[in-house]
Amino acid sequence: MLSAESATVVRATLPAVAGALDEITTRFYDTMFRDRPELLDGMFNRGNQASGAQRRALAGSVAGFASALLAHPDTRPDTLLDRIAHKHAAVGVTDDQYTIVHKYLFGALAEVLGDAVTPDVAAAWDEVYWLMAGALISREARLYQDAGVEPGRIWRRWTVVERRAETPDVVSFVLRPADGRPAPRARAGQYVSVRVRMADGVRQLRQYSLSSDPGGELRRITVKRVAGTAGTPDGEVSALLHDQVRAGDELTLSPPFGDVFLDEAADPADAATPVVLVSAGIGGTPMVGILARLAALSSPRTVLVLHADRSPAAHALRAETRELVAQLPDGRAVFWYEDSCPEEADAREGLMSLDGIELPEDATVFLCGPLPFMRGVRAELLRAGVPARRIRYEVFGPDLWLPDTTA
Repeated sequence: MLSAESATVVRATLPAVAGALDEITTRFYDTMFRDRPELLDGMFNRGNQASGAQRRALAGSVAGFASALLAHPDTRPDTLLDRIAHKHAAVGVTDDQYTIVHKYLFGALAEVLGDAVTPDVAAAWDEVYWLMAGALISREARLYQDAGVEPGRIWRRWTVVERRAETPDVVSFVLRPADGRPAPRARAGQYVSVRVRMADGVRQLRQYSLSSDPGGELRRITVKRVAGTAGTPDGEVSALLHDQVRAGDELTLSPPFGDVFLDEAADPADAATPVVLVSAGIGGTPMVGILARLAALSSPRTVLVLHADRSPAAHALRAETRELVAQLPDGRAVFWYEDSCPEEADAREGLMSLDGIELPEDATVFLCGPLPFMRGVRAELLRAGVPARRIRYEVFGPDLWLPDTTA
């Protein structure tokens, strides 16, 4: 792993580098897109650039990887790497792009930190970068091989066979491969990238969870219209899907990726592991996919569904969730709504709280929703005695929980 000499330098300079990462990554993206504008066509999402989400994600991953190397020099932070590798594979990242990123990232590092970037400092952080890049390249190669696609050539046309409004700002699309070939293998809980061409000709993409049982030839995604906040723009991809895509149209999708998915273990003992699905808002979509898979398997598992939303009317796939839970021999659901909910007599009012919720022993917990929600619920789960290793979650951006993912 990281050499002793480089570890000493990285440990000494990590506070300065981490403190300047926001400025470094801002300059990195500005310079790279100025010189390589083609990367904004079908690779990087303009909305994430405008909101700063992509910048924070890069900064968090670099700082997190370096910190993990220093804390555990003989191991590799595979949880962080797997999450990033799946995201990269879902947009078609190729080996040569790591060289491009290296050029502009280290150029930005030198510009921001100036004389502090001595040859020894540059060499040490170069080692960190290529340790991370090398591990990701290897992992992504395996993901592409498993998906049966060539690196960078991941896209396939799918036909919309049904469009259905779920709530005023959420719509579902049921899809079938347009080429007539079998659908690629998918696991419940995974996501696909959807790539569309915008009015200015630039292709943009966004990831959406599979919201139905992925075991058949049809796939479903459920899309919330993203409204900009605090000066950030509305979601380009979600707006186009809502406004323009109808049954009979075609969409371009990646294969399914994502390291958070339902285990379908061959061992009956593993297959009996209880499952707890915790979500808020549109974060409920992968949970419905997991529920649908469990129902299709006639799973005997204990399944507890916990979901929070603004109101029953805003709760996408609410009736379907109830129906799927009813199909499970040991399934139960509890909903929380911020607004009053007379039509849901057994729902709880207010924000989600695990007080009084009996969690099944040794359960695997899936967690999805806004980052503040996930932070709060995860803290409650840990206080309730759920080991961190049993809590699976997906978050785009700095992984603030990495230090205790092995607890």
